[in-house]
Amino acid sequence: MAEDTLQVPETKTEAPAAPTGPRTFIWGVGRRKSSVARVRVAPGTGKIEINGRTLNDYLTNERDRKAIFGPLEVTNTGGKMDVLVTADGGGLTGQTGAIVMGLGRALAKYDASLEAALRGAGFMTRDSRMKERKKYGQRGARRRFQFSKR
Repeated sequence: MAEDTLQVPETKTEAPAAPTGPRTFIWGVGRRKSSVARVRVAPGTGKIEINGRTLNDYLTNERDRKAIFGPLEVTNTGGKMDVLVTADGGGLTGQTGAIVMGLGRALAKYDASLEAALRGAGFMTRDSRMKERKKYGQRGARRRFQFSKR
């Protein structure tokens, strides 16, 4: 005897997502050494995300983590802004410097009255120091080959 089975499509009873609408982000770009950071800020709960990871997961050095809060503390926007960062190039310390500058620029765009405080604290100024190139006939940028008189 063949068993007749009726297949009923499964219905999912998920709660619909809360309609948040399009979020308006303010962009800021920061550079340091060979690092570039594109920083987006929007009013929110204070979430900081770098390359899809949380701040503590991405930056292991305490000094780097504290540096990112610098522009937020100067402008009293800590915990009020969501910060989403895409950083590439260079090392973690260079990326941190780029993030700080990009965050400062984004906050200045968000509220023009904050620019004076950010500029006074040095978060709007590009650090132009770069790695010196290696020269030909030498082992490095400044290091020479060992010299022997005889």
